[in-house]
Amino acid sequence: MHPSVLQLDSRDNVLIALTDLKSGERVKFGGRNYTPPKNVPAKHKFAMRSFGVGDDVIMYGVLVGRAVKPIAAGELLTTSNIHHQAAPFREQSGEYRWAPPDVSRREHQTFLGYRRSDGQVGTRNYWLVVPLVFCENKNIQVLKQALEEELGFAAPQRYRGQVAELAKLYREGQVGKIDVHALPANAVPAQRSRLFENIDGIRFLLHEGGCGGTREDSNNLCGLIAGYIHHPNVAGATVLSLGCQHAQIAILRDEIRKRNPKFDKPLFILEQQRSGSESAMMSDAIRQTFVGLVEANKAQRTPAPLADLCVGLKCGGSDGFSGISANPAIGHTADLLVALGGRTILSEFPELCGVEQELINRGKSKSVGNRFIQLMRDYAARAAAVRSGFDMNPSPGNMRDGLLTDAMKSAGAAKKGGTSPVTAVLDYPEYSTEPGLNLQCTPGNDVECVTAQVGAGANVVLFTTGLGTPTGNPIAPVVKLSTNSDLAHRMHDIIDIDTGAVVAGQKTVEHMGEGILDLVIQVANGEIRTKAELNAQEDFIPWKRGVSL
Repeated sequence: MHPSVLQLDSRDNVLIALTDLKSGERVKFGGRNYTPPKNVPAKHKFAMRSFGVGDDVIMYGVLVGRAVKPIAAGELLTTSNIHHQAAPFREQSGEYRWAPPDVSRREHQTFLGYRRSDGQVGTRNYWLVVPLVFCENKNIQVLKQALEEELGFAAPQRYRGQVAELAKLYREGQVGKIDVHALPANAVPAQRSRLFENIDGIRFLLHEGGCGGTREDSNNLCGLIAGYIHHPNVAGATVLSLGCQHAQIAILRDEIRKRNPKFDKPLFILEQQRSGSESAMMSDAIRQTFVGLVEANKAQRTPAPLADLCVGLKCGGSDGFSGISANPAIGHTADLLVALGGRTILSEFPELCGVEQELINRGKSKSVGNRFIQLMRDYAARAAAVRSGFDMNPSPGNMRDGLLTDAMKSAGAAKKGGTSPVTAVLDYPEYSTEPGLNLQCTPGNDVECVTAQVGAGANVVLFTTGLGTPTGNPIAPVVKLSTNSDLAHRMHDIIDIDTGAVVAGQKTVEHMGEGILDLVIQVANGEIRTKAELNAQEDFIPWKRGVSL
């Protein structure tokens, strides 16, 4: 790797700055000298040749934008001189051939997981408490406080001591000292010992759906909740329903049967409008949940092949290094898992804009590619119907750090999927069953996407970030990978793996990908808790179709 600039593909007509380049600083690459007329910040791109209005901008060997102003060789690309442009796509035209990586040393490697009766293997053992409609959110919160605190599952209250200190000053009439008073360190208070040692926790999901929106949204919510109940990381569930909402109990049960016709986990569903008093329903919920926890506590970890891992592949808070370091690294991890018979899930359809043809051509059959085409076009049409589009996906933070167009962002985001064949395409909120790389229709939104990936069966999620995001999930461990070392040092409390060594030329993508898989196995074993888990980051947001990018 060149110490200051990088060309990702021989067809590219832009270079990426790996370090800050000063105005007038001569940069030599490929036998040519470039002299940027203005500063080029690290992660940003500059032109390798002069561009006229309408000229194509190529990165990763694909079309990522079009010049809207003349651009001189060496000049910084910005949102004012290039705009989003993506190549059209069509049906698969030939068979895809894949050379899988060598996994001979891992063929007999295992992880310790919770094997369920349907053959799935969990990396965690949770009990789930979830409302069918937002009307029950308050009751869920009451159950959370009662069950977590009494059973020893409550998260440490790191900041209560600080609040107590300030309250003491106020009571003593020393308001003037509040601004300068030194607060105690965030020491973690001693936790009450857990009653059920083989249960990782009780997870309480809150949402704003189930009624008042479209019937499609309510039906999808039932499918998503069914995916969480069916998930191998869940031992059983308690569901609270009001009764009159769109998201009916019968729909939930039907969605569970779709995922597992022989479903046999403990499942307790209580309906408030049939229960009489609220207190009677809550007492029933507590009693039944406790009985379920006793049963769930009998589960033990046993060895399972790596083929039983299902890994979600996600990026968020992306930067100009995402497609160079962290994304290709987890792409190699994904290829290793697929070669071992496991499942991977690549989502974020708005962030596959511009690379559709490559993914279509990687389909194991023409029908797989055609389903991807249909879902992409349907999604784009829904976005257009609310006066939006995929071109509006990049956030201000993405653009500040070098991702100027959606196609540019997508070309790097797609690297998370590695190079293996696409074996299945899932619509939201379908469940994944096909070994290999699954494409899943979701927004790019961090929490909506991770929520959907776990609802489709991901028992570990790999999440890359260049800007930093605390995103986690209630039931699946989320491994956070930084694209650059500065972020890993600055936000060390949320980052699990630093892939900045790839940018610095100290490690190859393949070496980094192998190390990531080693950590995934440790996380799956339960011997390592991710930073998101330690921080009790339990985000859950169902997707409303056509609204989010």
